[in-house]
Amino acid sequence: MSRWKASAIHLLLSATIAVAVVAFMLTLWYPWPLFEAAGGSELILILVGVDVTLGPLITLIIFKAGKKGLRFDLTVIALLQLGALAYGVHTLYLARPVYLVFTLDRFDLVTAKDLDPKDLAEVTREEFRRPPLGRPRYVAAVFPGDPAKKARILETSVVGKDLQMYPQYYVPYSEQAQSAARAAKSLSILKRNPEAINGYLSSSGRSQDAVRFLPLSAPSKDGIVLLDAVSGEPLQILLINPW
Repeated sequence: MSRWKASAIHLLLSATIAVAVVAFMLTLWYPWPLFEAAGGSELILILVGVDVTLGPLITLIIFKAGKKGLRFDLTVIALLQLGALAYGVHTLYLARPVYLVFTLDRFDLVTAKDLDPKDLAEVTREEFRRPPLGRPRYVAAVFPGDPAKKARILETSVVGKDLQMYPQYYVPYSEQAQSAARAAKSLSILKRNPEAINGYLSSSGRSQDAVRFLPLSAPSKDGIVLLDAVSGEPLQILLINPW
């Protein structure tokens, strides 16, 4: 077997594994359009780029039919590749979106790495003690009644740790759905990307008056969350700049 053929086989195997891993992550951790909002495209490009090219390239360089120790060399390459893949998957796991948190007048996309273990240890509601392993969930966050705790949140917000990053103050979204509906804004004020909005209204059979929106703040790309104007139920996420 030539080194080119060996490298091509290695490339095919690496690409097949990479596609399977990416499909898994898109289905479970990064449902569209949160994949783009959370910056998953950059992370996956790095993962696939390193994993798919590293092994086959090294195989192309070192492969020689009948070479002594070739099996050992290929085993080492495979182990290095698996290690790189495991590290990449772990990075994507930590960066995965876990909650869409309603706070006062907007939603924030919170990733697993945003949540401090010390804050998770203070959670009293069973459903919020551990971030979900699957798709992100809609929740709401409310300020605590204790003035000292509220002051602490306001202090840390200056350095980027705002209310949405304190899971001990999470409540089920249903408890704040009406507040979200009252805070939501009319679609008529959105001037960007009317095609996306009209496309949703057309496909859903809803009128513009029946749907409102709140901004969605996300790590990589902001968007909007469409809500039922009456119930506040989340309907759809569109990556339209709301600011």
